[in-house]
Amino acid sequence: MKIQAKLLMLAASAALFSSQAFAQTPAPVRIRGEIVSVDATTLTVHRRSGDTVKIAIKPDQAVGALKSMKLADIKQGSFIGTASKPGPDGKQVAVEVLVFPESARGTGEGNYAWDLLPGSMMTNANVDTVMQGVNGRELKLSYKGGTNQVTVPENVPVVTPVPASRADLIPGKKVFVVATGAADSLSAARIFVEKDGVAPPM
Repeated sequence: MKIQAKLLMLAASAALFSSQAFAQTPAPVRIRGEIVSVDATTLTVHRRSGDTVKIAIKPDQAVGALKSMKLADIKQGSFIGTASKPGPDGKQVAVEVLVFPESARGTGEGNYAWDLLPGSMMTNANVDTVMQGVNGRELKLSYKGGTNQVTVPENVPVVTPVPASRADLIPGKKVFVVATGAADSLSAARIFVEKDGVAPPM
């Protein structure tokens, strides 16, 4: 029961994938990089952009990790979040897929701009159909207000949330942090950390 509650807490946080969740608050800051150090109140991260930032963390800071899944685990009826970019033909090609547990269905639902790569988009949606295509699995997705079609190549990371703790925040581990606040006073709202060899692909 405790693990189930933690999974719900991790996956149900719209702070991870939904810009709409912050409609009444300042826009989130998404930080991707490697942990430099951590103490009781501060997580220091060297960002992939080259700079280093300090992020305030709470004593009861929620921390999650991710577990790898197979592409074949994405089924009709799954609720997923996928970052994608336009392919040569203009169609969307996934660069990562997160499969939400059923308890978190509807988290961040929609289609909106994402900052993983230039021009990338995030779609959180229900999988209506799954077909094998020439370049991978073809997913037809539906969300409130629209539909989308995304190709998922065989080598794309497919993950699902699992519990972690502050003890997993170890220097050298990769992290994905959603933070709030100004550049010089960031506070962590959500942290996903590399665990068991699986780094956050978001």
